[in-house]
Amino acid sequence: MAAAAKQIQLLARQFFKLSLVDGVVSPDRVAGVLQYIEKSAPAHSVLVLKAYRRLIATELAKSEALVEHAGAVTAPALGAIATSMTKKYGRPITATTRANPKLLAGLRVRVGDDIYESSVSSQLATLSVSV
Repeated sequence: MAAAAKQIQLLARQFFKLSLVDGVVSPDRVAGVLQYIEKSAPAHSVLVLKAYRRLIATELAKSEALVEHAGAVTAPALGAIATSMTKKYGRPITATTRANPKLLAGLRVRVGDDIYESSVSSQLATLSVSV
């Protein structure tokens, strides 16, 4: 089974590489890969698709800033976050919002695996650890 798992990951990575144009996920290329998988039905195609989906989702998350907030976030503030993250990462970053009342106040911004937090709940957690 280890050999099969390795083959699944290898094929998913090959499909992922075919899905990129100049380092960016291309919807047309993704559609082409999916059509190919549907027509050719490679061994373990469901597992290959799951691994491929994870790779695509991870790559897409690198271009999106998810802004979690306890209160309202104005459009100018959201634009400033997107601009700041675009400058920081050197690639276009779009910002989307999601309410998170557990933050109490403040923001948490997630870009890919990176998290930037300025919330009351994180400050309280830091205080409770240091006391």
